[in-house]
Amino acid sequence: MKRKLILILLTLTISLQGIVAQKTISGVIEDEQDQPLIGATIMIKGTSEGTVTNTEGYYSISVADESAFLVVSFVGYLTEEIPVENRSEINIGLVPDITGMEEVVVIGYGTIKKRDLTAPVASVSAKELRDIPLTSTAQALTGRLAGVQITTSEGSPDAEVKIRVRGGGSITQDNDPLYIVDGFPVDGISDIAPNDIESIDVLKDASSTAIYGARGANGVVIITTKSGSEGKVKVNYNFYAGVRELPKKLDVLNPQEFTLYQYERAQSNFQDRNRFENMYGTWDQLDSLYSNATGTDWQEEVFGRKARTFSHNLSISGGDEKINYNLSYTNNDDQGIMIESGYKRNTLNLKLKIKATEKL
Repeated sequence: MKRKLILILLTLTISLQGIVAQKTISGVIEDEQDQPLIGATIMIKGTSEGTVTNTEGYYSISVADESAFLVVSFVGYLTEEIPVENRSEINIGLVPDITGMEEVVVIGYGTIKKRDLTAPVASVSAKELRDIPLTSTAQALTGRLAGVQITTSEGSPDAEVKIRVRGGGSITQDNDPLYIVDGFPVDGISDIAPNDIESIDVLKDASSTAIYGARGANGVVIITTKSGSEGKVKVNYNFYAGVRELPKKLDVLNPQEFTLYQYERAQSNFQDRNRFENMYGTWDQLDSLYSNATGTDWQEEVFGRKARTFSHNLSISGGDEKINYNLSYTNNDDQGIMIESGYKRNTLNLKLKIKATEKL
């Protein structure tokens, strides 16, 4: 009886020690943009014990050994192994798993893995555009897509931009690519704010005509704009300001140098000499007329100002299981270095998705 009582007490002591050794670890799992990841998996390495994050990215798990490791995973992100040590709160930021062959590309009205696509595709993501000050979508494409040429018709800030995929294929017909924005064909992309862009994909191969027909013969520029997501309402504000000026100006002649140059040119024949004297005066009058004259540098008059440029972008996004939305307002004010070349533009964009029923 005594031996049995000792064994019972010993078993109870071991159980109590196991209970005392249990430690609760909690924290938040976030992505690279400091947004909570919903449904991320947290496992204790080498065991089947684990949990998942809630709608705010929060988790809580009990650990029996401080030398244990937490294995955190989420679809599309690299798996992390974090040592527990003597911590009770562990916040973790996951890094996207960037694998070029697994990228999803928008084609037509659906998506496909990049490795399964035979046509050459060039892509630009919102992450690449996030920290670059841009006033137009065409600038977002400039220099970032191989085989895509971006040219402007003139130097005005709001000048028409021509996009050529694989060069021009026709002398007399239109060489513009087909523009698809969120699945709808549009005439141009100048009215899309760069801050609203989620991704840009360019189909460059002639096989894109199999998806869009003859309209895709000059290439297809597919733009996907940002959407709302389930969770709390998010408000984002972006602003930048800058100054533009002509980097280099041509050296010009002053009035006296200009008249002497014209005099030298007029010596070739009698008619030119008479014309010069009627316009500028005789040779002995040039010094007195033009040595102290003040000329006009038309480069300075037309391109000499420092042009200010401003851009404001305010967006509100959110949603739930049945509806998500993204409302964005963009204001651009660009003076332009050339006189009377500036412009002001206001853009309002609303992207709304509603799931009325399971079938609609």
